Amino acid sequence: MTNSIEEFENADVIFVVGSNTTEAHPVISTFMKRAVRSGKAKMIVADPRKIALVKHAEIWLRQKPGSDVIWLNGMMNFIISEGLYHREYVQERTEGFEELKRRVAGYTLERVEAMAGIPRERLMAAARLYATAEKASIAYTLGVTEHVNGTDAVKSIANLAMLCGKVGKESCGVNPLRGQNNVQGACDMGALPAVYSGYQAVTAEAIRTKMEEAWGVKELSLKAGMTKMTALQKAAAGEVKGMYIMGENTVLSDPDIAHVEKALKSLELLVVQDIFMTETARLAHVVLPATCFAEHDGTFTSTERRVQRVRKVVDPPGAARPDWEIICDLSTRMGFPMAFADSGSVFDEMAALTPSYQGIDYQRLEKGGLQWPCPNKEHPGTRYLHKDRFTRGKGLFHAIEWTPPAEPTDEDYPLILMTGRILYHYHTGTMTRRSVGPNARYPECLVQIHETDAARLGIRAGDRIRLTSRRGQIEAKASVGDIVDRGTVYSTFHFSESPINRLTINALDPVTHTPEYKFCAVRIERAP
Repeated sequence: MTNSIEEFENADVIFVVGSNTTEAHPVISTFMKRAVRSGKAKMIVADPRKIALVKHAEIWLRQKPGSDVIWLNGMMNFIISEGLYHREYVQERTEGFEELKRRVAGYTLERVEAMAGIPRERLMAAARLYATAEKASIAYTLGVTEHVNGTDAVKSIANLAMLCGKVGKESCGVNPLRGQNNVQGACDMGALPAVYSGYQAVTAEAIRTKMEEAWGVKELSLKAGMTKMTALQKAAAGEVKGMYIMGENTVLSDPDIAHVEKALKSLELLVVQDIFMTETARLAHVVLPATCFAEHDGTFTSTERRVQRVRKVVDPPGAARPDWEIICDLSTRMGFPMAFADSGSVFDEMAALTPSYQGIDYQRLEKGGLQWPCPNKEHPGTRYLHKDRFTRGKGLFHAIEWTPPAEPTDEDYPLILMTGRILYHYHTGTMTRRSVGPNARYPECLVQIHETDAARLGIRAGDRIRLTSRRGQIEAKASVGDIVDRGTVYSTFHFSESPINRLTINALDPVTHTPEYKFCAVRIERAP
């Protein structure tokens, strides 16, 4: 996030794109709803489903799945043609505007309405509201990124924010809401294939030298690693022989489960480190029991870049151990001793090698969290980014052309399946499916289908239905209404009894390798 969670409350406009915030990020949604209820803010929601935030919205843009680049380009074209963009900001703080202007000119209001399904009057109203607001914040999440053109859509959102001069200001910015409590921290610490901690490039000679000197090693690779999706493809082909999976239930969370199972079963060695015996752990040759968040010390870095202390409150069961201890012992046995005394000493090394964390230590965190960048011990942390200049100097506009989803619908598979979360369960249910309360409130997988489609197919609410894609089939219970639009269905990936990712396609965004969870072709029929 360029900005902070609390800043939503002081925004004039909150633009929520592809985020079912009340269910996926319920705490953050309270800041948004308070801003609207107080009369301070107006909300724009762009989502194919009638999510709960729609009732708080001034304007709802119900786009067709996979069309974000289309309507964002159309909105920018209208803003430019009406002279609503921030001319001074664009001239002084950005580059590439003329190329952007030429590209978006092809996305007329008529074309957007035809391709994205958003009425022109509604798109114009949303554009005016966002562009003319003094403080306008964009929040987005996986509804934007989990497409083959997800990176392009994120760049388009950044284009829109810069075009209107809404980056580097309080209660503005571009704010991706991260999906789990320490996703931001994991990325910050180099859990990505092309960077060390703090997004320092693996391919940079100076960074390699720095890390070699710190760790007392030679000849660290200058070659970026592979993403998990690439590793699974290579495992299925017999080119990757071993995998070490920590805290991720890949068998349920990844697309095209049949392909995932084939890949994992092809490995000569699969090690899984987790807190429960998950579906993935059951396929492992070695299972390493780890501690949960309440059983160890450390830090989490939240979605707003806030580094916070985590403190042990209970002893772990059985042989479970903190992740860092397991990794250190494994490294030592493999020939590289890691002799950290405790989690604090691990953090000290992390901070020393990560410029954005260098001003943070456990002593400072005892007084509360700090937001990076925090370059020295006197620095108070950074509430919002890019205040006076962008990291690269000038903000770069990207002229983006829309690319279609990987798998269009046809006569055999006429419906679009989207996947996501619900309030009562979390990810693959590793924790929440073991909890009495959430299971009582939402005990089984439901598939949302529009009432018109349901009537045509002879399906009523509560019927058992069969969903089939080109990759497999599952059964679940139908939920009939108008939350989804005609021609689309929606379900969650929390339930092993109805593993929705047996249907989804492993088509990937070419830049991030994020799978297209939000668009695959299916058909539905009543279960026999």
